[in-house]
Amino acid sequence: MQTTSHSFKRPEADLSTLELLANQFPNVDAAIAESARLAAVQTLPKGVVHVISDIHGEDKKLQHVINNASGTLRPLVEELFAETMTEAELEEFLRLTFYPAEVTSRLTETLTTPEAIRAYARQMLPPQLELLRYLVSNFSLRLATTVFPAEYRELLLEMMHAPSTERGPEFIGAMLDELIRRDRALHLIHLVGRLIRNLAVDELIIAGDLWDRGPRGDRVMDYLRLQPNVEFIWGNHDVLWLAAALGHEPSICTVLRISLRYRRIGQLDEGYSVPLTPLEHLARTVYADDPAERFMPKGQGMRPNEVVARMQKAVAVMQFKLEGKMIEQNPQWELDHRRLMHRIDHAAGTITIDGETYELRDTHFPTVDPASPYELSPEEALCLDRLKHSFLNSQKLREQMRLMVGHGSMYLKRDECLIFHGCVPADVDGHFLPLTIDGQSVAGREMFEKIEHVVRRAIVDSKPRDLDFLWYLWSGPRSPLFGKDKIATLERDFIADKKSHRETKNAYFSLIHEVAFCDKVLAEFGMDPDGGLIVNGHVPVKVEEGESPLKRSGKAITIDGAFSEAYGDYGYTLVLEPDQIVLAQHSHFESVEAAVRDGVDIVPKVQTIRAYDSPHRTATTERGQRIGYRIAMLDRLIEAYQTNRMHERAVGSTR
Repeated sequence: MQTTSHSFKRPEADLSTLELLANQFPNVDAAIAESARLAAVQTLPKGVVHVISDIHGEDKKLQHVINNASGTLRPLVEELFAETMTEAELEEFLRLTFYPAEVTSRLTETLTTPEAIRAYARQMLPPQLELLRYLVSNFSLRLATTVFPAEYRELLLEMMHAPSTERGPEFIGAMLDELIRRDRALHLIHLVGRLIRNLAVDELIIAGDLWDRGPRGDRVMDYLRLQPNVEFIWGNHDVLWLAAALGHEPSICTVLRISLRYRRIGQLDEGYSVPLTPLEHLARTVYADDPAERFMPKGQGMRPNEVVARMQKAVAVMQFKLEGKMIEQNPQWELDHRRLMHRIDHAAGTITIDGETYELRDTHFPTVDPASPYELSPEEALCLDRLKHSFLNSQKLREQMRLMVGHGSMYLKRDECLIFHGCVPADVDGHFLPLTIDGQSVAGREMFEKIEHVVRRAIVDSKPRDLDFLWYLWSGPRSPLFGKDKIATLERDFIADKKSHRETKNAYFSLIHEVAFCDKVLAEFGMDPDGGLIVNGHVPVKVEEGESPLKRSGKAITIDGAFSEAYGDYGYTLVLEPDQIVLAQHSHFESVEAAVRDGVDIVPKVQTIRAYDSPHRTATTERGQRIGYRIAMLDRLIEAYQTNRMHERAVGSTR
């Protein structure tokens, strides 16, 4: 009898759990086959993981770094086809591999006959399929084919098995002829090119700071959401944008101020439908005669520099007011010394900070009432209300934030690497510093996990206290995403004396040069100190000054390579391969147009960080651990079938 139910003799919690797995594997043979498949997968080389940090809105450079797999695709292509392609053919093939959509789009204009399309397809498809076979061989077939375009999955699998004794050139030729007849040959070449890129990197991890300073943080997220397997580790700029998207007023002002300073207005009005008209109106009226010399933007644009400078100053003053109010409402932060607006002596033109009085180089504060320095003027309140409405009603901004939080975390463990954005706050003796979260004092790993809980809660409930905490993560002294005693924005804007600009880094950044402290951090997060590597971004490596990203301990590495042009235009990818860990240093990227037209590429400098005696296998990775748990569950399911504690079903039967 073929039963349609996984009934069992007595109700048992264990069997109720296994019943869910039995829906996929309804009998002994199905479960054994899957267990055997997974056991084989454990022997495959581990997947290649790429870690990039601190993109800061540099969308075009990121696109190319992803397209060329951080420089790893070029040497692979050269190795596979050096004997069969000329140098010009290699460059043409690489251009197609890096930019399949752009190249095939141009070809639709130049290849105007079926014969020309057929000749191009016969030239490019064979090496594409050979490269695809090589990449697929590193994956289980099930995992690899999940990224195949669904409509062409069967066709591509047939093509990958040709040529063979039974499948001569006419086999592929018949497929091509039909595709050409239906005007889909170039489309297929485009899809295979994209598939090659997707399989070149098993997992892409973004280690924080997608926004600010670079031109288009929105396009950074647009491109990342197209990748098949991407994970986010949150940085302080990310949680600032999250708070702004959720309507947190001090964070909105901070996001606007940074965008105006670097003249990155397009990502707001064009990208997120947040028009700056209310702020421009405030600048043209209340600040109409203000020279705002200290607020001149970096770069040029449609609006006059003077107008953008006044807009930046106007929103900066609003930021300082709102931050002062918020700090007063959160005494547990112990940041009262950072409430600065009431410390201005308007008559003397000075400000007193930490007991020292400084002369102000800008004393024009048309919206500040010395008697109530933290209150917004009516004009400011109206401006902010309209801006806040735009942030809260930006569908694209909200969708991107949900993606970042849903696929994000405070830290990740991959292979031997512990990856987070900033630091583990510590004192000079290496003791982890505590932070009060939800009334509980926590430090180290527990701090990270509590923060993760608050971030996920904030995007659901948007409670004012949680949104305030997101701001603290942006610039609070105990924030593991920030790692300094302050962010001296007001001082840099209004005080000439650079002594007031000083920001002191947390002791963590010195301690990671010491082996003992690195071992302590690794152990805190459940990592084996032997062979473990701490990976963080956040603090740009001074590449031009010869600073090394690898710390003296040999157990910590900083991968913020100043990716954005505003920071230095370099950037790093940490590549975790089966047989080694390498650091790829990127240089300036001209443009997508130059890459497609002239084959311009970023060929990175590569530094070996770790080399292994034998390649690491899937079984030793986090994915391998999950597979191991699944095999154990299948063992229990098989045992339940074999002892007749659960009834088997025929494959294809329904409940």
